[in-house]
Amino acid sequence: MSSIASFVRGVETLNGWVGKTVAWLALGTVLVCFATVYLRYALNTNFTWLQEAYVWQHATAIVLGGAYTMMTGGFVRVDIFYGKMAPRNRALVDLFGTLLFLFPFMAVVGWAFWRHFWSAAVVGEGSPNPGGLPAWWLLKGTLVIFVALTTLQGLAMIGRSLLVFGGREEFAGTSSH
Repeated sequence: MSSIASFVRGVETLNGWVGKTVAWLALGTVLVCFATVYLRYALNTNFTWLQEAYVWQHATAIVLGGAYTMMTGGFVRVDIFYGKMAPRNRALVDLFGTLLFLFPFMAVVGWAFWRHFWSAAVVGEGSPNPGGLPAWWLLKGTLVIFVALTTLQGLAMIGRSLLVFGGREEFAGTSSH
């Protein structure tokens, strides 16, 4: 059980670090968006790469922050029943929800995202817009990272459930990160 607890803590430390780091992209998104609007309307100039930069930042924050959001219980769910359940019953719901819904979904989107990323990386895909950002395949790579981090978090959720079943009540619920 101690190796499962170490795995859960390790995954949640990683996802906590990633989530808190990409949260700063929200500030970057606002600043770059402001600069784009200011340049366009106050100085009557426009840079396509700057417009694409704030879209990239926003997308990256959302995609890479997904596992952190799942870890902290930030996704919307119907808590009518779940919130009132005993820790062991919540662990059971988390276990089966992860196995029956999360993992099959990650397998399907992981395969699709990988193919999408790989085909873009092989040709060195860039922006279709003149003056846009090069290496769009990097942005598409964030989708693959999303799948990896979310799958790891799913494994950590299973680990939490197993720990709760083994009497480790301190692992009930979401992470404290």
